[in-house]
Amino acid sequence: MEEPSRPIPADGGEFPNGADERAPPAPTPVEVEVAVEFGEEEEEEPPRSATAKQEEANAALGAEGSRPFTTRELLREIKEDAEAAEAEESGGGEGGTGSAFGEGNGTLSADTDGSSSSQESMQQSSSHHDVAMDLINSVTGADDEGRSRQRILSFAGKRYVNAIERNPDDPDAYYNWALVLQESADNVDPNSGSSKDSLLEEACKKYAEATRLSPTLYDAYYNWAIAIADRAKTRGRTKEAEDLWKQAILNYEKAVQLNWNSPQALNNWGLGLQELSAIVPAREKQTIIKTAISKFRVAIQLQFDFHRAIYNLGTVLYGLAEDTMRSGRPDVSANELYSQSAIYVAAAHALKPNYSVYRSALRLVRTMLPLPYLKVGYLTAPPANNAIAPHSDWERSQFVLNHEGLQQVDGSNQPPSQSPGNTDGGRKPTRIAVADIVSVAASADLTLPPGAGLCIDTVHGARFLVADSWEALDGWLDALCLVYTIFARGKSDVLAGIITG
Repeated sequence: MEEPSRPIPADGGEFPNGADERAPPAPTPVEVEVAVEFGEEEEEEPPRSATAKQEEANAALGAEGSRPFTTRELLREIKEDAEAAEAEESGGGEGGTGSAFGEGNGTLSADTDGSSSSQESMQQSSSHHDVAMDLINSVTGADDEGRSRQRILSFAGKRYVNAIERNPDDPDAYYNWALVLQESADNVDPNSGSSKDSLLEEACKKYAEATRLSPTLYDAYYNWAIAIADRAKTRGRTKEAEDLWKQAILNYEKAVQLNWNSPQALNNWGLGLQELSAIVPAREKQTIIKTAISKFRVAIQLQFDFHRAIYNLGTVLYGLAEDTMRSGRPDVSANELYSQSAIYVAAAHALKPNYSVYRSALRLVRTMLPLPYLKVGYLTAPPANNAIAPHSDWERSQFVLNHEGLQQVDGSNQPPSQSPGNTDGGRKPTRIAVADIVSVAASADLTLPPGAGLCIDTVHGARFLVADSWEALDGWLDALCLVYTIFARGKSDVLAGIITG
């Protein structure tokens, strides 16, 4: 069998402000320019500036007007400050920058009266600040918009240098300065002599200092991981890249520990593991891949319409299918893995039909679906009219899932909609319409027959089924939730078009 090309992973919004979105370099023959396609994407939940932490606390206490900042909003505020400073200078003011940052308030002079060790520490810190500012000032931007943006970023850099000189223990200043360095790295003209990697390295140093001063700063760990990942992507499959990916993964893990309800961090964590699996020795790869699958799956469970995580889970399963095909492992079906991969790619396309990267991947994997269905497999079910029947009356039979719902296949191997009559000479087949579904969950009900319990709560009451294994149950849970999510988003016609042609 000819090995198909692997779909490329979709990025999880690995950007400080969520305003720009790209996919990581494609590790496959399929080359798709994703930046253009993702340009009109609605923003994922962006990381917040560190100062927003206090604002949120104030909001919880009833303060009015407090809300989180994105980096875009932060830069807009800085731009306004810069324009105000220029207006003051042109109008004969006393210097907008000096007054804005409160220089001469006694804080700095008090520090200079300290010990010689304190002075030496400040000199070293000032030296680091100078290096970072030189790097920021070396960025010119690729066009007029980039140059304008970089002028704002340079102003922001000076702002945070002054803030740190006033208070070297301010984690917010370090965090916001790291964001400025990271934004500057994204603004580097590829044809210039500016070093994107050096900017990212400096950003990592600022994030490290911010987390040292405030170990619970989720946003810093998250963006720090993104900066490390961006550095790793430029180093191919080298030992240095492996070390960087491991560092990024640790920071994503820390971010999730601080904020478990972050599908973006989980998705990026999965992407990092997926990249690492391509570098490590083969004996370590399977464990890393399984961990990546679990991260994507949890991200989807937190946000069922998170199409990037859905698509990325499809790509990692596709890669696993390829590895299984090459290794010839008898205990795993490569065809089953290909089919699972196609389900997630199809679901991502149904949710975002305008994304060319999803369309390209779907063309590659569509024939791996059990057309004209999305999923076909075995479940053990009670008689349709007796949910509490004794175990002896439960039967293992084939089920099919499409955009309309879940159906039990009768003895002639035809779904109820295509075969008249009932199964087993009068036994009514099970059918659950997607429009009737209220919730889907695993069930540990001890009264169920042996296996992995599945509870589908509908407007007509709960329906219980049993999968052959917990791994098989994961596939049914995901497929059912995705079909319902697509239905709830009004995209069932897109899914119908995929599976019926």
